[in-house]
Amino acid sequence: MSVKKFLAPQLALLMILSAVWLAGVDKVIVSNDKHQENLHKYLQVQRRVLDNYFGDTSIDLLYKRSLAGLVNGIEDSTLDISGTPIDTTQFKTVQNLRDSYNSFEEAYLYVANNYPDENMSQLTDNSIREMLDTLDPHSVYIEPDDSERIEEEFAGKFQGVGIQFNIIQDTITVITAISGGPSDQLGIMSGDRIISIDDTSAVGYDNEDVMRRLRGEKGTKVDVEVLRPRNSNPINFTIERDDIPLTTIDTDYMVDEQTGYVKINRFAATTHEEFLSSVDTLREQGMDRIILDLRNNPGGYLSQAIAISEEFFPRNTKLVSTDSKHSRFNQEVYSSRNGVLMDIPVIVLVNEGSASASEIVSGAIQDHDRGLVVGRRTFGKGLVQQQYELIDGSNIRVTISRYLTPSGRLIQKPFDGKSEDYAFEFIHRSSDPAVDAEEFKDQVPDSLKYTTEAGRPVFGGGGIVPDIVVQQDTTSSPYLFNFMLVNRVDFNFVRDFLDDKGEEFREDWESDFQAFRNDFEWSESDKETFLSLMKDEGLEIVDDLEEPEVEDNTLRLTQEMYDDLVWMNYGRMKAEIARQVWGSEYFYPIVNDYFNETLTEAIKLWDEVKELESFATTQAARME
Repeated sequence: MSVKKFLAPQLALLMILSAVWLAGVDKVIVSNDKHQENLHKYLQVQRRVLDNYFGDTSIDLLYKRSLAGLVNGIEDSTLDISGTPIDTTQFKTVQNLRDSYNSFEEAYLYVANNYPDENMSQLTDNSIREMLDTLDPHSVYIEPDDSERIEEEFAGKFQGVGIQFNIIQDTITVITAISGGPSDQLGIMSGDRIISIDDTSAVGYDNEDVMRRLRGEKGTKVDVEVLRPRNSNPINFTIERDDIPLTTIDTDYMVDEQTGYVKINRFAATTHEEFLSSVDTLREQGMDRIILDLRNNPGGYLSQAIAISEEFFPRNTKLVSTDSKHSRFNQEVYSSRNGVLMDIPVIVLVNEGSASASEIVSGAIQDHDRGLVVGRRTFGKGLVQQQYELIDGSNIRVTISRYLTPSGRLIQKPFDGKSEDYAFEFIHRSSDPAVDAEEFKDQVPDSLKYTTEAGRPVFGGGGIVPDIVVQQDTTSSPYLFNFMLVNRVDFNFVRDFLDDKGEEFREDWESDFQAFRNDFEWSESDKETFLSLMKDEGLEIVDDLEEPEVEDNTLRLTQEMYDDLVWMNYGRMKAEIARQVWGSEYFYPIVNDYFNETLTEAIKLWDEVKELESFATTQAARME
């Protein structure tokens, strides 16, 4: 980018500010630097949106929504605003940026001069949020503290409870529990709504409130109350704050003599480097085919998704393209070299929590018939954001383009309507993923139907539909398992077990994790101790019960129910002892052994991968 091209927007911004200031304004703006900063910030946001947003925007709508945001944020709800500059029943019509700025400035100064107790910085933030709400669900305002937090999550280090969240309709909504962190270990899940923190309602919190209440020093504790979708009873968790893992690969290991398994939890600055290290390690162990697990991976850096994709293809393979009304954001990305995995079979695992960068990787694999995509339909986020810093250290994230898979399909799902409807669209899908996939295909218009390189049908407009659909990993009944997690019985049991038998355990198992994985079983004495701990927390074994009963902190089961369900608890505790003895990456092989039905099915599909490869080769020969 040339210096002239870089400076032009900044010079234009300064010229507009200079013009309005020289034209004469209320003295409050001259004498108060904070007001100058707020108005400058407002102008920056509108300029960034108009110059960079990928779709059509209306300066008139941006202004009107910003004024509504200003007025709605005023604490005194009894004000008579009729006929004043903040009268939202008589909006001015604005034609350009200068008109918008002048009109907003007039309203801002009216409030600042007449209601000196109002927090004008917060009102400005409200205005900005309302403006961005006219765009798309991923164009957002990020407060200064949040900007720092987000950067830490993708490049630095931090302590806390370990969740990524959004405020959706005044409710803290968990986007994902950061893998290996305290919330993840307790079983807090994507979609959980945090309704109270330390016995105080958290409804209506903003990002700053959440960070202030959930952040804290390692070792301190916080109580949260969670509402889970499809569950009418709140769940209470006590989270002990801790260091949050920074690595983006949860685990890599050999699932059999040929098959390597790599699980990526997000795409951050180090993901490609970590991935190559995992590949080297697995190849040393004999890997000649790979399962790439992108389930519940919400995305991240586009550049890292491209770098990972590149490893599966020969040089000059199209990986992704971006489309915008601004030509500078349009590009087609091709692999620049032969990838290190271009010749080995691949299966990619996805689900409704796989979004954005995860969909770029799986879309490239699918469109080029490079391997099988297995699991459930992905989230459907096909928009690319650019972050812009504002004068006070806050940021806005603006959608600058949409990305297209190599076949040309846009996988972005519709985002008309309420943001909550968009965020939780996957909850309303059919509980049977095969039915969901068929219903989706039936509803897709012809304009969103595409073909892979070899001619297989694929679909746009709502995520990646897997080549092989697999039912969600299920258990017959989670009552006993959830009761253990909520009450931290697994942690307490493992801690006590290692306190009492740690030396003996390590002598028998520490030198051979694989032997532990294959052969370790809890003794009858261990099982009795576990049952005793569960009873201490409120488990009751009763007679003549048709189904489990939950009341306050009490769970009632028959002995038969307990015997049928407790294998899940034993499996989770085995995984937990692996985490504490060998490290977090050893937790996942055990969990996968007990609970990962999708992985179990995927391991059976290598013949189908070979058939796809043969089909693609035959089709390519016919086209020559």
